[in-house]
Amino acid sequence: MVYLPQPLNVLIDELAKLPGVGRKTAQRLAFYLVNEKENRAASLAEAILYAKQRIIFCSVCFNMTDVDPCPICTSAKRDQKTLCVVESPKDVIAIEKTREYHGLYHVLHGAISPMDGIGPEDIKLKELILRLQEHDVDEIIIATNPTIEGEATAMYISKLLKGTGIIITRLAHGIPVGGDLEFADEVTLMKAIEGRRRLD
Repeated sequence: MVYLPQPLNVLIDELAKLPGVGRKTAQRLAFYLVNEKENRAASLAEAILYAKQRIIFCSVCFNMTDVDPCPICTSAKRDQKTLCVVESPKDVIAIEKTREYHGLYHVLHGAISPMDGIGPEDIKLKELILRLQEHDVDEIIIATNPTIEGEATAMYISKLLKGTGIIITRLAHGIPVGGDLEFADEVTLMKAIEGRRRLD
């Protein structure tokens, strides 16, 4: 058995708990950090604590922020009548990177998944309904992930808001740019066909 000092083992164990970090990667990161100058390790530790202490969830949209309400919710340049519903703060970042969407967001912090014991009451759906009652919204774009859970959540929201007069749309899913049809699965092709649009 390979001997490692106890403090190094503790560091490796903690790093291995991070998503996407296996034991070998954790070991490589631990050796790197231990061999760095002490002020570099201290800077990293301080940055982690600073983020942990300062990051909160916006009381309006539930996105991550360090000010409440967040800059997106308070921006006069955003379309206040369009709301994009996403599963997580990471989805907000992905959509913002496109620079194509200029409305507001609502972060659910999950998706309905009966198999995992996650029901409508476990995500920010009640908050979405209250928000719609307090604000005049013309369109809701449901941008949940194209998974079984994401589709179930999209259907639930759609049924929940039926008859409200709000336009409910769903992000189109389909063949990625640069992809080949022969490698696409049936569900992806089906979504691509459903989401087709006219070329004028």
